Amino acid sequence: DVPKVPDCRGDSNGPRRGSLCDWHCAAINNVQGDLGDLGCHLHRPRVPPAVPTPSCCQQHSEEVCESCVGKTTLTAENAVEANKLSNNYKFGFKKWKSHVTARPWEDRSEIVKELYSDLNVIRGSGGSTLTCGNGLYLLLFGWWLSLLYVLVAAVMFVTIIGAPYGRLCWALAGYFLWPFGKVIQKVEVPKSQQVCEAGTGESSALLGGPTPRRWRPHCWAGTGYWHRAGTAAWLCLGYPVLALAHGLVCVTAWLLVVLIPVAKLSARATSRVLLLPPERVLVRRLRMTEVPLEGEVILCCYRAANPYYYKYAVDGINVFAVNLLPLVLVTLVLGYVDSSNHLTGSAVKFTLALLSIMPLSYYIGMAIASISAQSNFAVGAVVNATFGSITELTFYITALIKGSREGNRCYAEVVKSALTGTLVGCVLFVPGLCMVIGGIRHQEQRFNSRSAGVSSALLFLSVGGVFAPTLFSKVYGKLVCGECHNVTQNPLGHYLCHNCHFDLMDNNGTLYYSHVQPLVYTVSILLPAAYLIGLFFTLKTHTHIYDIHISDCHMPGHHHSAVVHWSRWRALVILLLSTLCMSACADLATEHISPILTNSTISQYFISVTVLAMVPELPEIVNGIQFALQNNLSLSIEIGNCIAVQVCMLQIPILVLFTIFYPTNFTLVFSDLHVYASMFSVVLMNYIFMDGKCDYFQGTVLVMVYFILLAVYFFAPSPSGC
Repeated sequence: DVPKVPDCRGDSNGPRRGSLCDWHCAAINNVQGDLGDLGCHLHRPRVPPAVPTPSCCQQHSEEVCESCVGKTTLTAENAVEANKLSNNYKFGFKKWKSHVTARPWEDRSEIVKELYSDLNVIRGSGGSTLTCGNGLYLLLFGWWLSLLYVLVAAVMFVTIIGAPYGRLCWALAGYFLWPFGKVIQKVEVPKSQQVCEAGTGESSALLGGPTPRRWRPHCWAGTGYWHRAGTAAWLCLGYPVLALAHGLVCVTAWLLVVLIPVAKLSARATSRVLLLPPERVLVRRLRMTEVPLEGEVILCCYRAANPYYYKYAVDGINVFAVNLLPLVLVTLVLGYVDSSNHLTGSAVKFTLALLSIMPLSYYIGMAIASISAQSNFAVGAVVNATFGSITELTFYITALIKGSREGNRCYAEVVKSALTGTLVGCVLFVPGLCMVIGGIRHQEQRFNSRSAGVSSALLFLSVGGVFAPTLFSKVYGKLVCGECHNVTQNPLGHYLCHNCHFDLMDNNGTLYYSHVQPLVYTVSILLPAAYLIGLFFTLKTHTHIYDIHISDCHMPGHHHSAVVHWSRWRALVILLLSTLCMSACADLATEHISPILTNSTISQYFISVTVLAMVPELPEIVNGIQFALQNNLSLSIEIGNCIAVQVCMLQIPILVLFTIFYPTNFTLVFSDLHVYASMFSVVLMNYIFMDGKCDYFQGTVLVMVYFILLAVYFFAPSPSGC
C-alpha cells in the first residue's frame, strides 16, 4: 500500500527551479539536521533555471553536487509523517512501519479501499460467488443463522399481529443462508399510501415509517394499533434473539480477521435492516449485469473472506492488536482474582501473561512513534531511551525482585539467559528472517553498509564490555567442583568432576568485591557513555552517513496539515497505561514461571533464550519483515542491531544500577555458553554485512546458525541453582 512517487513539479507556469546542487547547499546550511523542510528534490534530470540566480553552489565543486544523486529520497504526506520516516533512520529511535497519521483516501490502493468500504456498493460484474471463503461462511454461520430466521418467522406468524415481520424473517432466511450476489434495499413508500396514512395520522414513532396498506384491510384511524402491536411483538420476541445471534457472528468473524466482511454484514443487519419497517425492506438477487437504481442499498456482499484484512486498522491500531487487547484484561482479572489457582493452573496464567505482552509492546511502540513524530529531536530521543526497553526491563526487574525475596538464584540465571537470547536473536534471527522473506520477492537487496557499520562497531564494543567481567573471572577465579570421581582407581589417574564453576568468593570474596565488582561498575558507566556518544555521532555531527532526505512533494489530495491518529497527550496516556499493564503482566509471568522451570523436562536455558527473550520482540520482527518486503533492508537490519545495542548498553547497566539500590543475586558474570554464543553471533553478523548487499541464501545461513544455537541450549543442562 505504497503510493506512487509523484512528479516533482512547481507551479503551472513552468518547472520548479533549482537543482540537486542547490538542495545540497541547503542541507549544508541546515545545521540542526531538520529534514522536513529541505524542499522538493526527487531524482530526475536537472532543468537549468531560465534566469541565472546566485547560488551557494558556486562555493562548492561539481563533484560534491553530483554526490547527491546517490542519496535516498523519501516522500511523505505531511510533516508529521516525514518526521516519523526520518526517525526510522536515526540511531536509537524505534523503527515503526505503520502510519501515525491518517492517509488521504484518494491515495490508497483499491485493495485497501475495499477493506474500509461499507457493504452497500453494487458492482456491475461481481464475478463468481462460489469461493472457499463463501463456503466457509456457509459452514460456520449460514446454515444455523438461516434456520434461526425460519424459527423466528414461525413465531411471528403465530402471533398474527407480527405476520409482516414473519414475512421479513422468511425473506432474510434465504438471504443469510447465502447472501452473496444478493442485495437488501430500503424501499420508498408510494405517494398513494402516504396520502391514506396522512388521513389516519398514525405512524411508527420508533421505526419512523408509515404503516403499509397491504397489511391492513382498510385505511382507517384504528389501523395504527396493528402497527404498534406488531412492532412490540417483534421487539419482544424476534429482534432480541436475532440481535444476539448476529452479535455472536460479528464477534467470531472479527476475531478471525479474514472474515471481517461477515462481521460488517451482521452489524449492519442488526443496526439497520432489523430496525426498519418490514414493508420498506426488499431482498432481491442481482443478475450479472444488473445495477438497481431505485431505493437505498443497505447490504450488498460478494465475498465473505478477504486475506488482505491483516492490513485493517482501527484508529491507526492494527486489527490483531485490537483483538488481543481483551486478552490483557482477561489475564489481569484471572491472575489477580484467582490467586490460589482454583480456576486455572500456573502454566495457563504464565502463557496468558506472556501473550499479553505482545499487544502491549505494540501499543508502547505506537505511542513512542507518535510522540517522537510530533515532538522535537530532544523529546524524541528522551522518550525512546526511556521507554524503548521498558518491555524487557519490567520483566527482568520483577524476576530479580522475586528471586531476591525467595532467595532463589534461578531467577538471576533466567534473566541472564533472556538477555543473551535477546542479543543472539536480534543479531541472527531477526535480520536473517527478514533477508529470507525479503529475498523471496527481491533477488538481491542492498543496504547502507556505512550506517550498519556504526551499529556493528557499537555492538562489538558493547559485547566486549558486557562480557569483560566474565572473562576476568575466568582468568583470575578459582575453579571449584561439586564432586569428583576417580575413573582409573589410581590416585594419580584421571578424575571425572561435576558442577564445576569459577568461585569468585574465595578468601571471603576478596576477588569479587575488590576486583570484579569495581570492573562491573566501571563497565556499567562506560557503556551508556558510549551509547550517548553514538547518538551524538549519528544524529548530530555525521547525519550524512544515513543519506536520508524527506521530500515535500505531495500527491494530489495531500495536505500539509496532518490528521494524527494519536495526539501527544493521548499517546502519553496510552504509553503510561500500557507500561502499567506491562508491569502487571510481567509480575504475573514471574509469579507463575517457577512451577514451569521446576517441573519442565526442557532446559531452563532453552525456555529463557526462546520464549522469554523473543516473545516481547514479535512486534519488532513484524516491522522488520514489512520493511524487507518493501526492499528496505537497512531498517530491518537496524531493528535487530538497535535492540542488541540497547540490551548491552542500556538494559544491563540499568539492571546493575538497580542491584545497587535493591540487592539481588544478579551479577554480571555469564556462563561460557552465553559468552561463546554471543561473540560468535556478532562476528558472523559483521561478516555477512560487510559488502552492503545480501540475498535469501545469506539470510538462511543466519537463521540456520540461530537454530543450531537453540539446539545447543535445548540439550544443555540447566544452570546451577535451578
